[in-house]
Amino acid sequence: MASDGSWTDRIDAAVNDVFEPVRDLLTAVVFCEIEVAGSPFPLIVGWLVLAGLVFTVGFGFIQVRRFGTAVKLASGRYEQPGAPGEVTHFQALTSALSGTAGLGNIAGVAIAVSVGGPGATLWMIVCGLLGMATKFVECTLGVRYREIDARGRVSGGPMHYLPKGLAERGLPRLGRVLAWPAAAMLLFFAFFGGNLFQVNQSLEQLATATGDHTAFFTESAGALLFGVVVAVLAALVLLGGMRAIGRVTSRLVPAMTVLYVAACLAVLVANATRVPDALATIVQEAFRPEGVAGGFAGALIAGFQRAAFSNEAGVGSAPIVHSAVKTRRPATEGLVALLEPFADTVVLCTMTALTIVVAGAPSYTAAREAAAGGEGGDTTAGISLTSDAFATALPWFPAVLTVAVFLFAFSTIITWGYYGLKAWTYLFGGTRASQALYKALFCGMVVAGALLSLGTLVDLADVFLFLAAVFNITGLYLLAPVVRDELRAVRGFLARRDAGLPDDVSPDAGPAGDTGDGPLPPRDDDPGPPAGPLPVAR
Repeated sequence: MASDGSWTDRIDAAVNDVFEPVRDLLTAVVFCEIEVAGSPFPLIVGWLVLAGLVFTVGFGFIQVRRFGTAVKLASGRYEQPGAPGEVTHFQALTSALSGTAGLGNIAGVAIAVSVGGPGATLWMIVCGLLGMATKFVECTLGVRYREIDARGRVSGGPMHYLPKGLAERGLPRLGRVLAWPAAAMLLFFAFFGGNLFQVNQSLEQLATATGDHTAFFTESAGALLFGVVVAVLAALVLLGGMRAIGRVTSRLVPAMTVLYVAACLAVLVANATRVPDALATIVQEAFRPEGVAGGFAGALIAGFQRAAFSNEAGVGSAPIVHSAVKTRRPATEGLVALLEPFADTVVLCTMTALTIVVAGAPSYTAAREAAAGGEGGDTTAGISLTSDAFATALPWFPAVLTVAVFLFAFSTIITWGYYGLKAWTYLFGGTRASQALYKALFCGMVVAGALLSLGTLVDLADVFLFLAAVFNITGLYLLAPVVRDELRAVRGFLARRDAGLPDDVSPDAGPAGDTGDGPLPPRDDDPGPPAGPLPVAR
């Protein structure tokens, strides 16, 4: 936020004063904590982790058994020419990744490691692996119950599969009750978490990186220019729709990931002799942490919380973009989607954590000592910890980190712009005027993000995002048998394609129509498969 604008300070103060009581109340409810071995454990994190565990066991550790298949699907091996949809499997994956891979991978991980110790890294990996199963379930449902209009534009997500899927299972009222608030909460986060916060923090990093040369970006004029430029870029991509987002993210996400991972590897290579000890420390301190408030529970909670907040598995956001994939077999995209938590949490978050631990920069040591004394960290401190770690091997890297932060932030903005649009059209209609109003408001919020912090609204957006997980995961449990049927259909499809046989799909099949190898989607008057316990896929 610009430091010379008293009017922006007044707006911030006024908005924060109005919404602070609401934020405090909802935060106390959504992030309600219980004591676990002397450490506070947010119940919402437990809710997300439990879902991952249930779906992992229920679908027979699908993230392990079908990982290779998921990679083949993402690479285009099983593409289905003529299938309805807007983007390829790879474009859908990178678009979803652009919404989750962001500042949390850079700053949040540093905080988790400094607070929970190196052992938090192992628990991040465990939580990320569990989240892969949740992503499989929700994204399969996203494609199964998506809607495609006359122009080929796709709408999907929890606001579609909750009412449709639960209606098939004889629970239409519950489906409507769960869908509307899920859409409203995702929309709120799109404005303030996936938009305003990203612009604000990327500008903060830019101002810090250029502070020794110019104070331009700390002033209102510089902040406004930055906001306008980002808003114009975002508008150009959003106006092109999902196809444009897919084209941009399919290039942007791999580029920024390679850039960031390459920098991590440079630090690890420069400190190669310390890597074995760092890995051993991570494993040992996951169970016997030293100097960590809360001991074992503190390390586990820090790791789980960071991973759950990073990959958003179970929140219901990713199915919106995965629904746009070109396929007639919903579970193919479910399998591709399980790669998302792996890339976001198991790879990016772990690389960040390992880099920080191996580098052992003074700021990291000081942060750990502060954490052991009961003090916490903030996002700005997290970015500085990561930057300092890279600087131990790459003194010039803080400038590159600024570029990485901007790329992560921009990709998050355009993806959440799409998420918000789909939530908006579900709530307020999809007319051209309605969509134009949303895009104008969203881009206006980009500019506002460069001038204002609106910290209370950003905190409230986080609350709403994870409250959406309560509604979404409730529906996922009830709709798990539908996912089982779709997985069975895909196994037959993959077996035929591997044998070189034709797809055997009717040309008239719909977006999730007759797969030729499994049951048809239930008709409007069909109650769907009988309810029962969550199956184990064989």
